[in-house]
Amino acid sequence: MNGVKAIRRFTVRTVLPESIAPLGKLAGNLRWSWHLPTSRLFEEIDPAAWAASGHDPVSFLGSVTRDKLQQLAADDSLVQRIRDLDADLEEYLTGDRWYQGLGDDAPRSIAYFSPEYGISAVLPQYSGGLGILAGDHLKSASDLGVPLIGVGLLYQAGYFKQSLSRDAWQQETYPVLDPDGLPLTLLREADGSAAKVVLPLPNGRRLAAHIWRADVGRVPLLLLDSNVAENDDAARNVTDRLYGGGGDQRLQQELLLGMGGVKALRIFERLTGTPAPEVFHTNEGHAGFLGIERIRELMDPANESPMTWEEALTAGRASTVFTTHTPVPAGIDRFERSQIEHFFHAGLAPCVPTDRVLALGSENYVGGDPDKFNMAVMGLRLAQRANGVAKLHGQVSRSMFSGLWPGFDTQEVPITSVTNGVHVPTWVDPQIADFARSTFGAESILDPEWTRVYDVPDTDIWALRRRLRSNLVDDVRKRLRSSWTKRGAGGADVAWTDSVLDPDVLTIGFARRVPTYKRLTLMLREPARLKALLLHPEHPIQLVIAGKSHPADEQGKRMIQDLVRFTDDPEVRHRIVFLPNYDIAMARTLFPGCDVWLNNPLRPLEACGTSGMKSALNGGLNLSILDGWWDEMYDGDNGWAIPTADDGATAEERDDLEAAALYDLLETQVGPRFYAKVPAEGAGAAGPSEPSQDGVPHQWIAMIKHTMATLGPAVSAERMLQDYVEKLYRPAARAGRDVAADHFALARRTAAWRSRVHGNWPAVQVEHVDSSGVSDEPQIGDELTISAYVALGGLDPEDVTVEVAYGRALDNDELSGISVNQLEAGDDLGSGRHLFTGAIRIDHSGSFGYTVRVLPQNSTLVSKAEMGLVVNA
Repeated sequence: MNGVKAIRRFTVRTVLPESIAPLGKLAGNLRWSWHLPTSRLFEEIDPAAWAASGHDPVSFLGSVTRDKLQQLAADDSLVQRIRDLDADLEEYLTGDRWYQGLGDDAPRSIAYFSPEYGISAVLPQYSGGLGILAGDHLKSASDLGVPLIGVGLLYQAGYFKQSLSRDAWQQETYPVLDPDGLPLTLLREADGSAAKVVLPLPNGRRLAAHIWRADVGRVPLLLLDSNVAENDDAARNVTDRLYGGGGDQRLQQELLLGMGGVKALRIFERLTGTPAPEVFHTNEGHAGFLGIERIRELMDPANESPMTWEEALTAGRASTVFTTHTPVPAGIDRFERSQIEHFFHAGLAPCVPTDRVLALGSENYVGGDPDKFNMAVMGLRLAQRANGVAKLHGQVSRSMFSGLWPGFDTQEVPITSVTNGVHVPTWVDPQIADFARSTFGAESILDPEWTRVYDVPDTDIWALRRRLRSNLVDDVRKRLRSSWTKRGAGGADVAWTDSVLDPDVLTIGFARRVPTYKRLTLMLREPARLKALLLHPEHPIQLVIAGKSHPADEQGKRMIQDLVRFTDDPEVRHRIVFLPNYDIAMARTLFPGCDVWLNNPLRPLEACGTSGMKSALNGGLNLSILDGWWDEMYDGDNGWAIPTADDGATAEERDDLEAAALYDLLETQVGPRFYAKVPAEGAGAAGPSEPSQDGVPHQWIAMIKHTMATLGPAVSAERMLQDYVEKLYRPAARAGRDVAADHFALARRTAAWRSRVHGNWPAVQVEHVDSSGVSDEPQIGDELTISAYVALGGLDPEDVTVEVAYGRALDNDELSGISVNQLEAGDDLGSGRHLFTGAIRIDHSGSFGYTVRVLPQNSTLVSKAEMGLVVNA
């Protein structure tokens, strides 16, 4: 009966015999995706069925016959092994870990909101780096015992599956997922009914969502699903696909994620007794509406003592962390102001003034569009603590958002940085983990014993690297054959794929999303030169490339098409391949199998770029533009830096120069170094080389050992989580507790103070500045006394700090190399005027200058620039 579709689909789960019943628990907790003993157990039960399931324990158990299950239940050694793993999981879930040793000021619970999560290929709820980072964040929080609760959306089709047409054009399909067939459980009320959140929509409509729970080790992940019967068709499709649609659909996704996500958390707290989160972490602007829902809760007239807008905003900001991942304004979600107004007038937050919500996302700064509502801007205004995801990205973010803090130097913009990391157990190849365990007893690259990698014979490292490369070659051949078959080839037309790549050829990887700034096709700048590198008689290279372009990005798709057409050339197709449908499963072979990881974005548009980190964990060397994480972690011996054109170059000149630099590095350094070479006299570890005697590239191996020993801990997500806990979560929790104490007494006082400062700030003025103590010929070491006469209007001296900033005066009178001294409040001159005095010491020769400025001061402020208020002399 062709064309007949089911009105409902469901998965029937296997009932396991009692002796092996813990297999269900092991399959249901996603820890198996990074815990080798558990995943190996499933594989060894039935290797063929495990492979056929796509390494999905839930699907795998569903495929095992009743007879097979009875055989397993009668195998005493297997039953004991299952019990041991069950006990190990239980200890992992309940025992004390790093976080439990931090003391009482560590937050009892932290809510982490993200629009996507890349945890495992069996739960395809991710599109790229943001999702993979979020998944690694949850996994590492679990390993460290950080009491995190993840919140996201459950997309019916996830992100698209990518294939290629015969003419190499990207094609997208959206297979529908069955939640019952995924490692998820539906959150239910005590009476067995599905728990749900409901948001009002315009025109009397409603958006209801069920709440699915995934267990990521110790971390529960709540995913909201709008595909429920009571919704109309449009509402059911709100969560149909990740970043699907636009306009109202995207806005409704973000309202459901933020406001619905907080409601889901409250239901989860009620049903499970989990402590209410003390910190809310907004991962990118998509989740920003969570702050509005928290304000709605505090302003609710049903409360015994409902708060005002300013009080609720103050209370919410104190315990909120915002992370921006976007280095370009075009990457930020922006909606029409009228759209936001339309949806909030439907009653999303009836006690919250809509004009205040609109002001949070307003681009009311130089260069902004007053008709737009900016999600990142709202995220920053709703959070007292914010960060970028690498040191360089922190600088870029401070510059990009500086309009929110007019009058301040870019370096003073209150956005810090926590450099991303990757989850080591997920991304280290099992062969490397086994090798380390058997060779020097280290269970993890984070183990101090791991530095004993320096003592391992070079021949052993070289043999291991070849095995990993061979695994990749085998995987590429299977994937390429499948891709060509889908493109319409068959029989003899695909026989050549059996000999694609060579396990003894230098292998370079490039895999990521395909926006234009990542420059997928920079390697094609001079096709003849690339071809010569691929076919070099002494030191050839081979390239494995993968990546998806956003379905609406025609330019990205054209880049993929240009590249694939080059890879289709019979002369080079054995040395360069493009693999469609890049996902976690492909990455698990690709990262360990590549000798070099290539990254050539337009600097500084790569926020962090964690793919090269995953390569480094496996002994891969990076060949990258100094952008994102590589800008701070490249040390000259862990890979190569591609020189960047200066800022005066045109886009064409920049691509020409940087492509030429890439070719030069491959021709003169990377290639020769790999092929059994040692450095020429006086050359550094990454410099020119000449032949070795035994055929083993000892200096290449030295770079591998150095990378694995030093970069491993630096790029780990455990390090990242510890940074978040110490720099952001603990301070946010302390601030949140302070403002909430005694029925939010401090929040109310602080809100009143902030309102008073804002109201009086227009009257604040530096009327006059005097200096004394220096002769007509000042010298280094002389002390200069500063007296500033300041009008404070209705403010008191305790409400402000008055500073003298001094340094080298440039030709335009701007100061560089600035130092700052605080002036002390002196005489009250009447009529709101006050004298502030202090001293500075002349600390350099040449041009010297100073100025005075006034800023708000309060113990609840995290930075001087927080309120965006400053008066300069």
